[in-house]
Amino acid sequence: MKTVGILISGRGSNMMALVEAGIPVGLVASDKPDAPGLGWARERGLATFALSPRGIGKAAYEAEVDAALREAGCELIALAGYMRLLSDDFVAAWRGRIVNIHPSLLPKYKGLDTHARAIAAGDAVAGCSVHVVTEELDAGALLGQAEVPILAGDTPDTLAARVLAAEHRLYPQVLKEFASR
Repeated sequence: MKTVGILISGRGSNMMALVEAGIPVGLVASDKPDAPGLGWARERGLATFALSPRGIGKAAYEAEVDAALREAGCELIALAGYMRLLSDDFVAAWRGRIVNIHPSLLPKYKGLDTHARAIAAGDAVAGCSVHVVTEELDAGALLGQAEVPILAGDTPDTLAARVLAAEHRLYPQVLKEFASR
């Protein structure tokens, strides 16, 4: 199985699910040096990298991230709650080797506020998708999806909690298959 670099911006719950499922992780990196997920990763002996992009520019920031991933021997990148858009150049350098978990049933509801949008549309189901990252936002090839019913009285927060649980099941399963190719 290929070694994965995981990019996070916060608590890293999807990163935790990947690690606990036995995905071989070379590096956990974050754009937020105080991201809680970094502490969890360090406690488990995983290599970490943190750098704020503030004041250094996108190209310089991504060059540092790229160098750290390559130095750690990463062959794939898993975005796990990473809240920055990657540049076209970064995506091209890792073409076909970056995957993301997105909290909607793509191609519906690309971008943000997916749960509120699904509820407002009157959808019966929501869910999550794992896809290959391309230069177009949330548009790469779908690798797997999981549906979650939208219940009467759901709020964006209650739906988000159930979708997150589905993400924790789906992402490790799909990433294991992808990393074994």
